Amino acid sequence: MSQPNPRELKELYLQGQNIMALLRKNATTNGNTEEIIEVSYDLQAGSYVSALSEPSIAEHKQNYGAAIAQEMLTRCHPTSILEAGVGEATTLAEVVKNLPSETKAYGFDLCWSRLAYGKLWLDKNKIADTTLCTGSLFQIPFSTNSIDVVYTSHSIEPNGGFEQPILQELYRVAKKYLILLEPGYELASAAAKARMDSHRYCKNLVKTAENLGYSVIKHELFPLTANPLNPTAITVIQKTPISESEKDVESVLACPKTGATLQQFGEVLFSPEALCVYPIISGIPCLRAENAIVASYYPELSDLP
Repeated sequence: MSQPNPRELKELYLQGQNIMALLRKNATTNGNTEEIIEVSYDLQAGSYVSALSEPSIAEHKQNYGAAIAQEMLTRCHPTSILEAGVGEATTLAEVVKNLPSETKAYGFDLCWSRLAYGKLWLDKNKIADTTLCTGSLFQIPFSTNSIDVVYTSHSIEPNGGFEQPILQELYRVAKKYLILLEPGYELASAAAKARMDSHRYCKNLVKTAENLGYSVIKHELFPLTANPLNPTAITVIQKTPISESEKDVESVLACPKTGATLQQFGEVLFSPEALCVYPIISGIPCLRAENAIVASYYPELSDLP
């Protein structure tokens, strides 16, 4: 059975259908591919910001973000943070409000539409010095050891079966700590586990991290959970201290294909190693590998009229 086209999917979403489940049903895979996740969440763009018009949801989000910030501050005094799978930046905004003003914040997401809403939300909340870009959890467009604290908030969630490669990428980018707020499958009720299984949610994050040799220093249910059938667990992983020579990185943003530093030329970022450019659309760098445009001689030709 062929998949509905994008316009049909949008209409089905507006009718209230679960797009991820629909795409999974018509796909050859049993789980959620990155394409399924992207299409499903991009169609939801704007809904997270819109939901904050409900006072109880807004209050929960404020408390949730403040609790994440407090967890960071008990571990270190971060000069930089990154939310992987930042969505519409509704969580990032509340985290940043509770951190020192000099903390540099970053976020990336699969979906440009969600980031565009997020950029507007950050502007509305007068949160400056924040960089949003598109990116994949499997090829994070940030340099190794470039961010003091990397965290997730239910972004690994739909990627059941891919826990190991995602954890490896998140750990690579983190300089000091990796904080995961993800479904607490192992700590959940039977009903919650059944629901998570039906949605192909992630599981075994602690076991996977320990098998990779990572130091898990905390794992427990998080006190703030929006849905009892999807309880949030917090997992804190401490990064092995790096040497003095590794502490400073030339650039935080990096080519997702090579990990090398990017050079900005107007509204594009050039990768000298991959010889390609990544567009910047409405101030949002598009740094997924598939966003790359082969442009071997871009530096020499970038000033063409």
